[in-house]
Amino acid sequence: MPRAFSISSESIAKERDRVGGDMSRFDISRVVQLDELVLRELGPSDVKLRILAVSAEHNVDHAALADTQNIAEVRGGKIFPGNSAVGEVIAAGSAVRKVKVGDIVLTHCNGEPDIYGYPLRIWAYDQPDSVGWYGEEAVVGEWQVIEAPLGCGLNLWEIAALPLRAPTAYHLWRRAIGIFRVKVPREQIARLNVLGFGGGVSELFLMLAQHEGHRAIFCSGSPERRKHLEGLGIESIDQKQFHRFASADDAKAFNQQVKKMTGGVGAHLVCDMLRGPVYGAGLQAMARCGVNVSAGWQLDTKCTYNSANLSVRQITLDHTHYETVDGCNAATELYGRVFKPTVHREIYAFEDLPRAVHEMHLNTQTGIPIVRVARKMPDAVAHLAT
Repeated sequence: MPRAFSISSESIAKERDRVGGDMSRFDISRVVQLDELVLRELGPSDVKLRILAVSAEHNVDHAALADTQNIAEVRGGKIFPGNSAVGEVIAAGSAVRKVKVGDIVLTHCNGEPDIYGYPLRIWAYDQPDSVGWYGEEAVVGEWQVIEAPLGCGLNLWEIAALPLRAPTAYHLWRRAIGIFRVKVPREQIARLNVLGFGGGVSELFLMLAQHEGHRAIFCSGSPERRKHLEGLGIESIDQKQFHRFASADDAKAFNQQVKKMTGGVGAHLVCDMLRGPVYGAGLQAMARCGVNVSAGWQLDTKCTYNSANLSVRQITLDHTHYETVDGCNAATELYGRVFKPTVHREIYAFEDLPRAVHEMHLNTQTGIPIVRVARKMPDAVAHLAT
């Protein structure tokens, strides 16, 4: 049986007991545990993958902490997480036409789609019976894989950073710019000020903005990430300078900094993947008719606002979940051409995946955390895995 990592309600409860309710001492690496997995039989429309590399994602953080809901308990006591992976097709069902054995593919995390193609649930999280890709092998439907763009100019680790984050950023961008253009046509203002908070998704959101000619500003406490984006022509702000907006004075000083950088206008579009104290600071720094988009809640799930104030300023708040399958395919076309992610300096070994997730929770990494699952890479990607 292939090995795979799991999160169980039992391991969550055990860690909660160990820390005595002090969540600052909670160690996610004790909750994400190496397990064995029985894969379902290959169906006519299924493909079997050998997983090559995965990225650590914040939904695993939420699953291990059970901070929004105890999803492991909801799913019957255990989940097998992991909804972003690069894999090699090692078997294909009789009805599979899009890929063949030997192909290198990406996964996307769409679970059950709604009538418009947007996911109601996420694979390897709240989709019933879904088994994720933090393991050595997996069986998925043909509809769940996308051909990997191996000639895009990125290495394997950079490619592995994108299957979940790129579609999210792509979806956020097209919604943000679309909503703004409902209010203000291009003829009135062509070049927008775009601000991003957070990590990988916000980075990619800003890369899209910069690629389309807009002014992009990245607010982050990571000097490595700021340096990487500055090399792409994106301006940066050190978030630590404002103490992560712990006080009203910090938020006010940040607002003044953004206004100074934008000629007194502010940010027309804001991507806030953190919420918490970042949320209020982002609202203050927005321009008239601005749009604030988010698909995340790392710091807090609750948002409050003065509706009269935002109405007068014509501010729009927009919350998203994830892209359609078509959107995932479209985002993949931008690998290496627009999307050039920051990857953490250490590529983790498979057995170190729990540590990778815990260090992501601690926010100590220099970029997107990548885990090498396969020890021996297929010839098609061996040159990209150096």
